Amino acid sequence: MWQVQDAKSRFSELLDATIKTGPQIVTRRGIETAVVVSIEEGNRLQRAARPCLKSLLLAPGARFENLFAERRHLRRRVPLEFK
Repeated sequence: MWQVQDAKSRFSELLDATIKTGPQIVTRRGIETAVVVSIEEGNRLQRAARPCLKSLLLAPGARFENLFAERRHLRRRVPLEFK
């Protein structure tokens, strides 16, 4: 874990630690606020992420049943009567 002021002043050490030992957590006022990861880890996470709508639609076996959210069943208001 790195405090933000230490991470700023020793940025090259932060990068070296990220490459050698893995993700590094940066804290601000004792609260975890960021994670620094290597480019390989970032690319791996990007590939593992859920595909976007465009890639789903362009995929050879595109599936369309989960694209639309279910409609909520709302009650309609009673119409007003004017006299």
